[in-house]
Amino acid sequence: MAMFNRLALMKAHVILAAFVLPAAILFLVTGALYTWGVKGAYDTTAYELSLDAPLQADLPTLVSLAAAELQKRNLEVPSGEAKIKRAGISFKLEWTGSRMDVVIEPTTQPLVARLKIKRTSLHRQFVQLHKAKGGIPFKVYAALFSAALLLLLITGFVMAWQTPILRKQTAVSASLGIVVFVVMVAFS
Repeated sequence: MAMFNRLALMKAHVILAAFVLPAAILFLVTGALYTWGVKGAYDTTAYELSLDAPLQADLPTLVSLAAAELQKRNLEVPSGEAKIKRAGISFKLEWTGSRMDVVIEPTTQPLVARLKIKRTSLHRQFVQLHKAKGGIPFKVYAALFSAALLLLLITGFVMAWQTPILRKQTAVSASLGIVVFVVMVAFS
């Protein structure tokens, strides 16, 4: 590992850490709070839609209906993907995004559907981004953040290993980290 220039490693480590700090804070805070059930809030508005025919569990048709209803309300479509959720014999369209979720579901009246527009709070927006409900640019950013985090861990490990006084602690810590990881996976 002596082939790595320590000063170059330190510079890369510091610059990378400073650059990805905002993303790290977002993922750390939302992930930690989500673990304890803190997911953020929605401001939900519901509408009744008059239909020409009963709703069918057909994704393209439901997406077109949702997009048309959002356009009538001067709203953009959600940044995430749409899917049909089924429970028994019932179904609903769920189209999620970072700033808004849209739900269309049948009602007890065959020619009436319910449209829910769920606007996210700021915290919920960050949670949605953490859950990959954002658009392609944020997904690319998140993937680059993951790669940067891996590089930070590798450069930190290499710098610690290159320091003789830290080598034993580094080996013990890495070994303990592997054991704890395996135990946590085994008992989860």
